[in-house]
Amino acid sequence: MMITRRNMLVTSVAGVCVLATGRAWSAPPPLKQKQTYKVGFAQTESNNPWRLAETASMQDEAKKLGYQLVYTDAASSAAKQASDVNSMIAQGVDVIFLPPREDKPLVPAILNAKKAGIPVILIDRDVDHALAKPGEDYVTFIGSDFVEEGQRVAAWLAKAVNGQAKIIELEGTTGSSPANDRKKGFDDAIKQWSGMQILASQTGDFARDKGRQVAETLLQAHPETTAIYAHNDEMALGAIAALEAAGKVPGKDVIVVSIDGEKDAVQAIIDGKLAATCECNPRFGPKAFSTMKEYAAGEKLPAYIKNSDSFYDSKNAKDVLSTAF
Repeated sequence: MMITRRNMLVTSVAGVCVLATGRAWSAPPPLKQKQTYKVGFAQTESNNPWRLAETASMQDEAKKLGYQLVYTDAASSAAKQASDVNSMIAQGVDVIFLPPREDKPLVPAILNAKKAGIPVILIDRDVDHALAKPGEDYVTFIGSDFVEEGQRVAAWLAKAVNGQAKIIELEGTTGSSPANDRKKGFDDAIKQWSGMQILASQTGDFARDKGRQVAETLLQAHPETTAIYAHNDEMALGAIAALEAAGKVPGKDVIVVSIDGEKDAVQAIIDGKLAATCECNPRFGPKAFSTMKEYAAGEKLPAYIKNSDSFYDSKNAKDVLSTAF
């Protein structure tokens, strides 16, 4: 008997799906090859340029391919994002693209999709592999190397300040893979310079205004700060506003570095307010959908598909401004 989603009986036994045939199914559900698909895309939020660029890329690629895209916006809530995924399962989408807002709360929804016979491809953010595994519970993770991003920023900053800095770190959303990994990459890398000291580290939730508020508080507590490392450009731009409100000159009194490569950040580099930013490419559409088609064709995919990212500072900011997101 041909196994289809309609005649598939799926139960969960120790995290392994069991089909009606009684055969254990430890791989993600298969995806049938066809001309068009009903595709789910459960976005985390739409409150910053990076997310808007990611959404536009996914929508444009779906339109180009003639696919129906079921799009949701979780409005910065992991609980709503999980609910959005469960709603897509109920609507019978063929596949789900998910950038999980946090690395643990979205796992049950991913496993629900697996039980329903719907493959999930993670983009931008991964989940805790102790709870859900690529190639087993979901197809693969497509994204940047967040640890490497933190390392690149650390190396650039250390060189710029000759290994001497008192640093405030503005972390991303607590429990998210980019926040975890960008912190690890940066914090571990600066240990090789004895003069690089992190004075304080606190989440700004990847948001510009929250980043400004946190930076204001930390600058008051640590007036000796000479550098700020933000896990994304939005918080860095908020920190620049906080520095200016405190009567300090960003780029002179305090050097600011970050990650993402958005247009406002590139312009801030040109203006001398931001020192550098490591790009984190948000344009996932082409790679996401080509990966989906490769999976449908039965190709064996790696557990992690890496995006390549550029690095921007005063040497190249003017050249890339017109193409930044």
